[in-house]
Amino acid sequence: MDKPKLTVLLASPRGFCAGVERAVEIVEAALKRYGPPIYVRHEIVHNRYVVEGLEAKGAVFVEELDEVPDGAHVVFSAHGVPKSVPAEAQRRHLLYLDATCPLVSKVHRESERHHREGRQVILIGHSGHPEVEGTLGQLPEGAIVLVEDVAQARTVEVDNPTRLSYATQTTLSVDDTHAIVAALRDRFPAITGPKQEDICYATTNRQLAVKEIAPGADALLVVGAPNSSNSNRLVEVAERAGCGRAMLVQRALYLDWDWLDGIERLGLTAGASAPEVLVDEVLAAIRERYDVEVEEVTVTREDIEFKLPRELVVA
Repeated sequence: MDKPKLTVLLASPRGFCAGVERAVEIVEAALKRYGPPIYVRHEIVHNRYVVEGLEAKGAVFVEELDEVPDGAHVVFSAHGVPKSVPAEAQRRHLLYLDATCPLVSKVHRESERHHREGRQVILIGHSGHPEVEGTLGQLPEGAIVLVEDVAQARTVEVDNPTRLSYATQTTLSVDDTHAIVAALRDRFPAITGPKQEDICYATTNRQLAVKEIAPGADALLVVGAPNSSNSNRLVEVAERAGCGRAMLVQRALYLDWDWLDGIERLGLTAGASAPEVLVDEVLAAIRERYDVEVEEVTVTREDIEFKLPRELVVA
């Protein structure tokens, strides 16, 4: 029996970004240099496949530092941590490595600069996300006010409307963030923003690729974890860009074949914390049921690399 034909529109760029690659490499390099166990505070990145692969090599994931034995090695996740975390690690003589994405660290430094210059910071982001918790924890309580949407931007109360700045979580929807910033600027004309946009290049590029694909796709799959902000934003971007059916899938095992029934053109991408092996796995599963033709849709090329901490670089 002939397989039904399916055109897969494969987004590029997709999958791992430089910050995620660096974070995973830090854990792997620490395991090689110091030996297991290497403790990791929170998921190093939001992807169970990646986490389980590191666990198999000797990484131990914990929620808080009180689960880490004195004198052990611990890695902080790519999302960043409040200042209280490294302070506690130092107090307990833990040997820690900071895998915070450099683009998240940039947001931390900018927020500190605005605070030094006497400005209150409005942080655009999602309450409870580890990156947001880390950024809020860079400054004293009240120095940063969290805004999650346009409605909050229109009602947020600030100390001094003439001494304001804003920063953003790095994994937000570009369009949503622009709308929130516009609302803030409308209320607070004197507000200052970052010299370069806080939303990271990888988030932006993956959203651009989805926008390119979505209008011509009957459905679109995003490979990523349900707790991955950037992956969830790709689903939303696809729907807003004209694709009536968009879904997040963790890996091939969770594909909903009934959902794909009748599809002739399928968009496929992956969030910045999803490795390419999971995209390959999904494609292989689809090929078993369909006669697949892949069209790669490229909107830009990425060549950014972030260096490992000096103590992990082998001379």
